[in-house]
Amino acid sequence: MSGSSSLDDTVQVDWHALAPDAAAKLLQSNPSIGLTMGEVGDRMQRFGANQMTAQKRPSELIRFVLQFHQPLMYILLISTVITAGMGKWVDASVIFGVVFINAIVGYLQEAKAEKAIEALANMVVTEATVRRGGEKLRIVSVQLVPGDVVLLQSGDRVPADLRLLQQRSLQIEEAALTGESVPVAKQTDPLPSEAILADRTNLAFAGTMVSAGQGEGVVIATGDRTAMGRIAGLISLVEDLQTPFTRKIAQFSRRLLYVILGLAVLIFIAGILRGTPWPEMLIAAIALAVGAIPEGLPAVVTITLAIGVLRMARRHAIIRKLPAVETLGSTTVICSDKTGTLTQNQMTVQEIHAGGRLYHVTGSGYEMDGKIHFKHAPVIVGENVALIETLGAGLLCNDSRLVVDASGHTTVQGDPTEAALIVAAQKAGLSEQELSRSWPRIQTIPFESEYRYMATLHGNDAEPKMIYIKGAVEVLLEKCTQALNEAGEVAPMDKALVLGEAEEMATRGLRVLAFARRPMAPDHCCLEHEHVAAGLTLLGLQGKLDPPRPEVIKAVAKCRAAGINVKMITGDHVLTAKAIASQIGLGGGTAIIALTGRELEALDDEDLADAAENATVFARVAPEQKLRLIKALQGRGHVVAMTGDGVNDAPALKQADIGVAMGITGTDVTKGVADMILTDDNFASIEAAVEEGRGVFDNLSKFILWILPTNGGVALILLVAIIAGITLPMLPTQLLWLNLVTALLLGLTLVFEPKESDIMQRPPRDPKEPLLTRSLLMRTALVSLISLAGAFGLFAWEKGIEGTNLDEARTAVVNVIVMVQTFYLLNCRSRSHSMFFIGAFSNPWLVAGIASTWLVQIAFTYSPVLNRLFHTAPVRAEAWAYIVSIGIFTFAVVELEKWLYCRARRPLKNYPADASVAGRSD
Repeated sequence: MSGSSSLDDTVQVDWHALAPDAAAKLLQSNPSIGLTMGEVGDRMQRFGANQMTAQKRPSELIRFVLQFHQPLMYILLISTVITAGMGKWVDASVIFGVVFINAIVGYLQEAKAEKAIEALANMVVTEATVRRGGEKLRIVSVQLVPGDVVLLQSGDRVPADLRLLQQRSLQIEEAALTGESVPVAKQTDPLPSEAILADRTNLAFAGTMVSAGQGEGVVIATGDRTAMGRIAGLISLVEDLQTPFTRKIAQFSRRLLYVILGLAVLIFIAGILRGTPWPEMLIAAIALAVGAIPEGLPAVVTITLAIGVLRMARRHAIIRKLPAVETLGSTTVICSDKTGTLTQNQMTVQEIHAGGRLYHVTGSGYEMDGKIHFKHAPVIVGENVALIETLGAGLLCNDSRLVVDASGHTTVQGDPTEAALIVAAQKAGLSEQELSRSWPRIQTIPFESEYRYMATLHGNDAEPKMIYIKGAVEVLLEKCTQALNEAGEVAPMDKALVLGEAEEMATRGLRVLAFARRPMAPDHCCLEHEHVAAGLTLLGLQGKLDPPRPEVIKAVAKCRAAGINVKMITGDHVLTAKAIASQIGLGGGTAIIALTGRELEALDDEDLADAAENATVFARVAPEQKLRLIKALQGRGHVVAMTGDGVNDAPALKQADIGVAMGITGTDVTKGVADMILTDDNFASIEAAVEEGRGVFDNLSKFILWILPTNGGVALILLVAIIAGITLPMLPTQLLWLNLVTALLLGLTLVFEPKESDIMQRPPRDPKEPLLTRSLLMRTALVSLISLAGAFGLFAWEKGIEGTNLDEARTAVVNVIVMVQTFYLLNCRSRSHSMFFIGAFSNPWLVAGIASTWLVQIAFTYSPVLNRLFHTAPVRAEAWAYIVSIGIFTFAVVELEKWLYCRARRPLKNYPADASVAGRSD
């Protein structure tokens, strides 16, 4: 094909800035004929099929193996090898079973999380009507090539990116791509090169839907080169981020691994230097490692997160990845899409200006509940003729319909903006059927972006006719010479006053339409543009808005109380976005700072980070800019949750620490990359999920707060005994008994702790705060020292009593450790409040766990079978008094330490008492 090589240079062309004939010429395409089959074949070889490239993913086996690739798993695998090396095959099997089950759960939760690209490909594969060789053909969209001429009509899915050549009343639904809440009216004139994606109204984008009209365009991009394809590329480039929880667990696990191995090596070397045989020291070092490793930790983490998943599901949030449960609890910023998430995605008339008066319309969406008010009082609609005429014009000059399905749900057939006009008229008592019978439609001038109005001719034979027209305010005002007053009389029109009222409505985020009429003679039966060029009578204005969900206002207030900033990132207009933001309280009583995509584009990375921190609303934002905003917030240390439903939101959802997709209106693409899906598409469910997430992390923190001192105490006892060269107070088998039984029967009960009452009044946790905080280390040292003193004191006392053997002394030590763990468990139910404050019996699982533990311990102490297996012996009654007193002493000391610590911190921060520790402990 002559000169076809120049087609390779068209990738970077600003197609929206070219005239239609120039675009066709550059693509070497004749719009009246289309491409020949030979040209199609050549271009197919050059550009490939019109489909997106599937990204390579790891095999299922590798994905499973990677579940073991974390330090905590390394610790447990080492523990398995150690216990197996000791010949304890049952113990080794139990530990490895925990590892294996944990890996299976992680694999099942995260499998198939990378199907977003395939969903995109399925979304744009459709049929297309093309003109080739002068004939109109119906082909599969994958066969399209650049230069093909595509014909569009209502109901079609756009098969590739097109530069529109012709259009008639063409409107395309682009919400999934740009976030625009209403169908976009298309036109064919060239646009400025700097026009952003949402403003390129002379282009049609692959994957969007034609909602009205007809059009014709030439293919400018296919497959990966389309706007949809570029988003797919952005998704594939975004790396899967570690969540704050996985980062902290990994850091905690690495430190624990180093400490345990370091102590084991230290003990081994010290014993060798002291002259102890190396096999004996190796056994001692292994005993220390087994005693220090918290075998129950991964099981408790998995179970806690799984419980969080179930609780969130009951509150309309489906978790796809387990760590997302905790991540929500540490979220500091929620970036939300507007349309359908914060709003109802149902246009509603909220204000009407007619007859010199401004009316407010109550109710929202497409339901008929609502009234028309003037100065906060319901009005008798018939008293204002101009109001009735304005509403009637919106009902007659209308091509849409409201349909009520079997379940009673109202849906729209046509333009949501026109649907809002129908609802407003019906709130005033007007009947579409009766009005249409009185004023049947004769002819129509459909809406075209070139003229920016729609007109209809109505009337019966041999009777005066009437033209009703609706359109842009500035367009209709130029055609009007007079206006209808409240009494229905024609009066001079104050154009400046009407224009000022329209601008005032627009500042409140309303989309304003003007309505006019013109009477015609009885014999008039045709309607042309010349008939509405002048001499019109202005009837009034109607202002519409997609209203916020009522429950969102309360949810946003709760988020603010919890120290979480909510930001709106939308593809919609800035005034509309600011109006919604103000209504739902995003500003918190302060002025709302709003930035547009064009303003963001001019900012460097540092200025963008400042803007992301300070602004509340980001409007007319492209997918790349959403992604950049999320990265900027993360760069400032924020844990970011991003909500969305459209394809344009997918890259940002994947980049965010927690991606939240809408279950009802969300595309498969957003669901594929999301960590969480809302089954009710309600922002309020995010607030509920945050609350559950905070509860999950609270309980995980309580378990870690419990298990570290208990395991640390055991390790310290062994360490001192080995270094001092005295008899071990506990055997390795007894250590395994302690770790596995108490972690599951005692520690696991903490995951069922109810949420504390002030959990949503605390500030978010510092994302940089490690799990091993200073207060946690101090608590670990305190309880470990109590365990050390109590164990050695009892061990020495028992050994000093005549007739007491070593097995009995060791059994008493095991029981004193369990008693310390039991009473310390009561301390750990809250990090700042007393057990009696939160309710001694508010967690029945804990009561059952303590009872079960001591039933098992009695068997461990007095059962002949267990005595033989674990080298234990019955304990005297006098020893039990000592054991219980050590437990009570532990509880009292920790409660005193907790009270002193919180009292010292409380004046430093203006937070609730619990927040001072659980919220931002250091």
